[in-house]
Parts: sequence; C-alpha cells; structure tokens
Amino acid sequence: MADHLEASVTLPSDPASVSAARAYVVGTLAEWGLPADTEVSDSIRLIVSELATNAVQHTFGQSPTFTVDVALDRDEHLRIGVTDSHPRFPRRLPAAVQQDNGRGLVIIRWLAAECGGRLRIRPTREGGKTISIELPWTLPDRPGPARDGGGTAGAVSSPRP
Repeated sequence: MADHLEASVTLPSDPASVSAARAYVVGTLAEWGLPADTEVSDSIRLIVSELATNAVQHTFGQSPTFTVDVALDRDEHLRIGVTDSHPRFPRRLPAAVQQDNGRGLVIIRWLAAECGGRLRIRPTREGGKTISIELPWTLPDRPGPARDGGGTAGAVSSPRP
C-alpha cells in the first residue's frame, strides 16, 4: 500500500449526513483493506456516528457543512477527523448531570482507547475545530495457502490499554 492515503468528504450539516459520513468512512477503509465486518470497523462506525452527530447537533446551525477526513500513514496510523466551522469547543459535563445526551466524547474517547488510540481536539485556522481519533492500523490476517486443511482469516487485533 502507499505511504500515505487520504480521503475527504464535505457534507451538509443535516441529520441525514450522519449515515452518509459513516458509510463513506467504512467504505473508504474497506477499499484500504479493513473489512466492514470486524470489531474495529464497528468501533470506527460508532465513533464516526458520534463525531458527525456532534457536528450536526452542537453547532446550532452556525456550521452549514462539516468535513470528514480519513488518512492512513505508512500502513501504521489511521486518523479520522470531523471538522466544523463552529468556534465553541465541546465541554465535559459534570458526572452528576442527568441528561439523555452529552456523553458522545466520553464514548469516543473510550472506544479510541479500546482500539489503542486517542482523541484529539484542535482549532482550525478558520475559527472552527477538528475532533479526530488516531488509531493504530491493524489489518486482519489474510487466508494463507492451504496447510493442514486450509488457512483461516483472523480477526482484527487491537491492543487493549
């Protein structure tokens, strides 16, 4: 594979764009070799859903679009970021707050850590923000030549913290 791959899509800040963002990332990663039916792919799908939902719900109509960027460096590091033009950074809610929402970044941070990665939040030059995850890139084992009855494909392994 190439030393660096990247893909990007800009979507309207609309609830229907959440599923489009999810499909775009999973499809891109499948093209790069990560099957859509792995545990890591499921985690990435949920992370992208949370990031895109935040870009739609928490920009209060002040960001008409959001951009999803996917980058793979040297078959080692995967970065997925969602950028919007709203200047306010997410805030952590107190543990005692009883709300049905507001836990997306906690979920994202936990899922990224479970996959051996991390969450980052950075300002953009234009005054918005990018919320991204960085994960180690690990592909499933490919079936090998038939030995002892044939090869088997392994699951995507992800280091646990």
